[in-house]
Amino acid sequence: MKTAEYYLLDVFTDQPFTGNPLAVFLDAKGLTTHTMQALANELNLAETVFLSAASGPNHYPMRIFTPTIELAFAGHPTVGTAHLLAELNLVNREHPLVLAPPVGELAVSFAQDSATFTTSQPARVEGSPLNQTTAARLLGLEPSKVMGEPVVASCGLPYHLIELADVASLASVQISPTTWAENVATSGAEQIYLYVVEQPNELEFVVRSRMFCMHTSIGEDPATGSAAAALTGYLASRQPGPLHCAIHQGVEMGRPSIIHTAANGEIEPGLVTVGGNAVFMGRGFIETHENDVPR
Repeated sequence: MKTAEYYLLDVFTDQPFTGNPLAVFLDAKGLTTHTMQALANELNLAETVFLSAASGPNHYPMRIFTPTIELAFAGHPTVGTAHLLAELNLVNREHPLVLAPPVGELAVSFAQDSATFTTSQPARVEGSPLNQTTAARLLGLEPSKVMGEPVVASCGLPYHLIELADVASLASVQISPTTWAENVATSGAEQIYLYVVEQPNELEFVVRSRMFCMHTSIGEDPATGSAAAALTGYLASRQPGPLHCAIHQGVEMGRPSIIHTAANGEIEPGLVTVGGNAVFMGRGFIETHENDVPR
């Protein structure tokens, strides 16, 4: 029998009980992949992180699980884990922190109450099997409420990006399971990110968004850093010069969050920075035994 300790945080927020909840196990030693997946399923949060022992100063291998699958990359686990390590004085905030999920090393920096990481790969943008008509059918909207053709974008995890006409349309979305099964589940990108650009200007894009992923028990996510990175990379590819975004997500779920992103600035072209706050919420313990884990 092994006692596994975990910590809980709310990420991309500075207020408790908002943002996106996250569980972090700081010591994954002795836990098999099956056990990690079972623990993530037991906690039933959007994502759960398992850290291995530091492989060097400020350098931690990281694995990320949803309740049903392991992810190569995710944003709110990266930001939340960085905040937790800083809170517990396990990293030196004056030096870059490196978290290493399967997608590759993510460099994290700290400034005041925010943690910001740089994606390990540039945003890739390609066509989506969804078009304006099928996207509208998927979302239960009139086709006129879908702005242009959707695309698929990824900084390590792919999303169908669908721009909507206004916040009222964003709030009224009703996902069609049939259209999802026919057009999204078979596409190789099983997440959609809906967005409305409320305030485009030279200083900052203010964006409202929602993320849906129907192959997990979560369904909708209140704050999605990997999707925000993909969206920012896509928006940056359409305009010259530096781009800064304040992406507000989770409002319709009663868990408002804010994700700060940037591209086309001082970092390597194509890469995106993603940052935000987090709130430490508590910790707990789970007793595990390998023989009890279903396979």
